[in-house]
Amino acid sequence: MNGFLNILKPPGMTSAAVVGTVKRLTGEKRVGHAGTLDPEAAGVLPVMVGQATRLFDYLVDKEKQYVAECAFGLATDTQDAQGRVTARGDCCPDLATVRRAADRLTGDIWQRPGAYSALKQDGKPLYQRARAGEAVEAPLRQVHIEHIALHGEMPRHGVLMTVDCGRGTYIRSLCEDLGKLCGCPAHMRFLLRTRSGAFTLDSAMTLEEAAGYAASGTLAEHLISPDAPLEHLPALHLPERLWKQACNGVHLQAEQVSGAPDQPEDTPLRLYAGERFCGIAAREKDRLVWRLVMNGPDDHQS
Repeated sequence: MNGFLNILKPPGMTSAAVVGTVKRLTGEKRVGHAGTLDPEAAGVLPVMVGQATRLFDYLVDKEKQYVAECAFGLATDTQDAQGRVTARGDCCPDLATVRRAADRLTGDIWQRPGAYSALKQDGKPLYQRARAGEAVEAPLRQVHIEHIALHGEMPRHGVLMTVDCGRGTYIRSLCEDLGKLCGCPAHMRFLLRTRSGAFTLDSAMTLEEAAGYAASGTLAEHLISPDAPLEHLPALHLPERLWKQACNGVHLQAEQVSGAPDQPEDTPLRLYAGERFCGIAAREKDRLVWRLVMNGPDDHQS
């Protein structure tokens, strides 16, 4: 089984536990997820199965979308509703004030992830150090927030919003920063990831649905093809007769492939023999060199 499953991760489950469940359902040892989602959050979790695990570096995961609720009046040590209260305030802002603060947090901004994040320090996740009682602080890092849309006020001083952002953005930290700009402690009360790269919420399946497909022997039919999330890469086509050479990782002359001479060197390219996806290659001078070969032995890579 080679491809992707677009899983709707439930709240209260780790991304690693989802991978373990998919391993059991597919019987495939090579399974991984593309982008961790907080245990208490729900939403889109792309899961790579079989040879698709080798495509991780070529996926577009910079474009993410979240629906979140920012709750004003309390700050917590985990920046979400599960943590210990560290600050209280009764100066909860109105929607116009939150909107002005949100405008200041769009574009390229500097963000400091919380101590209870999965970022590693000396090879150990920060949240493990924090839970062990160590005083930890994540370094500032630049992230990109494309847009923050406010949808209205919620009960108990909450504001519902949609955030379009890039890779590495912590929505929990964003909520805390909104509170600081509004002059009132805040934390994240709810989080749903609605998009991760090419994977969207409307096409995601629950683990219960995946289990049902596995029980009926139809789970493979619901796999998303390995090349489907790679449409951002230019596609080149080999003659059908070169399929066997492609499967064996044989380097090809650029002139053998339609369109190859027009591509800059070292640009990752999707290669097909007829309609079959062969893998990823790049042009080096007058030849195409494989970066990753699909449908062939795992060791046929450059």
